[in-house]
Amino acid sequence: MREILSELMRLVENGIGCVLCVLVETRGSTPQKAGAAMLVLADGDQRGTLGGGCVEAEVKHKALRLLDGGRCELLVFHLDDTYGWDDGLICGGRMAVLATPFPGHGVEGALRSYYGRFRDLAQRGAGCTEALVFQAHEVLPLGARCLFDATGSPLAAWPDGDIPPFLSSGLLPLEQRPRPYCRQGVAYLPLLPRIRLLIVGAGHVGQAVARLAAEADFDVWVLDDRAAYAHPDRFPSATRLIVGDIGRELQRLRQESIDRMTYALIVTRGHRHDEEALYHLAESQAGYVGMIGSRRKIRLIFDDLLARGIRRESLARVYAPLGVPIGSQTVPEIAVSIVAELIAHRNLGGVPGHLRPPHLLNELPA
Repeated sequence: MREILSELMRLVENGIGCVLCVLVETRGSTPQKAGAAMLVLADGDQRGTLGGGCVEAEVKHKALRLLDGGRCELLVFHLDDTYGWDDGLICGGRMAVLATPFPGHGVEGALRSYYGRFRDLAQRGAGCTEALVFQAHEVLPLGARCLFDATGSPLAAWPDGDIPPFLSSGLLPLEQRPRPYCRQGVAYLPLLPRIRLLIVGAGHVGQAVARLAAEADFDVWVLDDRAAYAHPDRFPSATRLIVGDIGRELQRLRQESIDRMTYALIVTRGHRHDEEALYHLAESQAGYVGMIGSRRKIRLIFDDLLARGIRRESLARVYAPLGVPIGSQTVPEIAVSIVAELIAHRNLGGVPGHLRPPHLLNELPA
């Protein structure tokens, strides 16, 4: 959604007509779920996707007819034999798409302002929830929308006016990481806060993980004591590169930046650096701490850290070895397994037990 919002505002600011199509409700089996979005440009081009196939082509066709009228419309599709014989998309479900036209230079100022704030919030990685009315109420028309920040406070609304209490009462806390949901004809579409991924170690594995993690919408930071490695040419998608002594920098970051919205990944070039990094991260506020290495190396490091006073329960939350078990051997395969674990932790609130081997602490004396 972040990319869609940025592209929407670019088109609006350049006077290019488009229609924003948001999937607000699904039932049964569908190629995409609520929250998916697509922009349909006046020339028939598109940005984003609602799942492809014939239904997407029909959304585009109907959306373009709205550009002249400037009126929101709910488009409903039943995925039976009408759609998808040629594309294999006979899912048997139902999709409801709210289409909002932006007719080039004729975009209403309040709507432009609303989506400008939405874009800015999304670019900062701050969490928010958009409430979209897709069934008209007594007090709100079809297409009315309200943007709430991570605390549930309203930030913007369209059309302008008072926000009915029932909209706020339907919010779920973002800390629960809810998926999109519907209540009383309103679609609540959470944009969850972006997780910061601190990669300690800028070698080959760190580089491969950074590339995939950025594509999976993590805010990537990289720390290494070698300027030639923690370099923009090697990490073009990183938002922050930190060069310095690993222990000293982690001690500073632990005080300034590391919180439960930070995931920390230890993939340095050697045992000593890994141990020093874990010493500073094991008892930090990071929401996830993981360390690469063989089981033997990890046992040795855990043993050393217990002797240095790190609590056993702190080490018990460390993911080591890293990654879901897919038999990975090469650097790209290792990166896939690690990022899969990070996504599972972010999206599911933890990695399912069947994807994790017994914790190595079980092999150390109590």
